[in-house]
Order: sequence, then C-alpha cells, then structure tokens
Amino acid sequence: MAKKKTSVPPSQPYHPTMKRTHRVAFMLNEEEFKAVNRFIDKYQISNTSKFMREAVIRTILKRLDEDHPTLFD
Repeated sequence: MAKKKTSVPPSQPYHPTMKRTHRVAFMLNEEEFKAVNRFIDKYQISNTSKFMREAVIRTILKRLDEDHPTLFD
C-alpha cells in the first residue's frame, strides 16, 4: 500500500533570493534581556529569531514609511 503524502504547504513559497545568508548579532544589557524574555514567555513565542527579525524589519519599514519624501518638504 502506498504511503499518503502528508506535506504541509508552506505559508510562503520558497524563493532562492529569500535565503538568509547574512548573520547579524547584537548585545543586550541585563534589563533588556529580561524584558525580552518576559515578553517571549508571556506571549508564548516559540521562534525567538523570527520574532526578533520581524520586530526589526517592522521598525525599519515603519520609519521608512514615516520619512518618505513629500512634494512640499
């Protein structure tokens, strides 16, 4: 008897240009580290690196959206 396919389609299709090849590291002081860990525990975040990556990108995109050039500046 043939096995059933049990693959789950990814939420976003894989694209070769989206492969992460650049490592970024940063340091936190004790209070920042505790705050991040409290947040992760409180909201049951299972993927910390995804959370950090999305937080950084969200902040960057928000700032770029706010600082876009206008016609009368």
